[in-house]
Amino acid sequence: MNRTELYQKVDHTLLKQTATWEEIRQICDDAMAFGTASVCIPPCYVKQAAEYVGGRMCICTVVGFPNGNCTTAAKMYEAREALTNGAGEIDMVINLGWLRAGDDQAVLQEIKELREVCKNAVLKVIIETCLLTREEKLRMCHIVTESGADFIKTSTGFSTGGAAFEDIELFAAHVGPNVKIKAAGGISSFADAYHFVELGASRLGTSRIVNMAKVEDTKECHGDTGSY
Repeated sequence: MNRTELYQKVDHTLLKQTATWEEIRQICDDAMAFGTASVCIPPCYVKQAAEYVGGRMCICTVVGFPNGNCTTAAKMYEAREALTNGAGEIDMVINLGWLRAGDDQAVLQEIKELREVCKNAVLKVIIETCLLTREEKLRMCHIVTESGADFIKTSTGFSTGGAAFEDIELFAAHVGPNVKIKAAGGISSFADAYHFVELGASRLGTSRIVNMAKVEDTKECHGDTGSY
């Protein structure tokens, strides 16, 4: 896999609380320049970003982020508004309390309701692997498979850990053929990015890959002198 093919698997992401429109506009420019799968941005910037990119880049946003324990109705409203504003992909956070309590049916029903709202838009389900036991991760593989969602996603990037190789291996072995895998959080090198893909990830949630590519391009422009 070459770099261009790798970039096509990246959701170029900026979700930090202090993100400004100027920063969002920059990652949109970078995503379009490198041909990423999408930009993943806060809901408040979706409409502005969709108008700015004018169909040249897919807009992804988050729902129930980062804790996942708002009501299902709130998540559905967030999703509807985001889609109306121009989002093409929705990354929702599950209710981890329901999962921890063993109420798998409630978790499943919520995802199904978001699936209904999203219609033909891509729906990714964030399960926050760093907070789950192996048994809970396995249950989520089956829940996401049954729900009709498009992706199972490792992490928000706002908790105690991000994507781990062993979790991608686990997902790949236990999700159904209808479910793709997104590794997100803490992907810090091209080598790790390639390895996540080799293990089964179809998407990578990260800002570092494009940022590292930009640095490399800058070095090449300066003859690799280290002068930026």
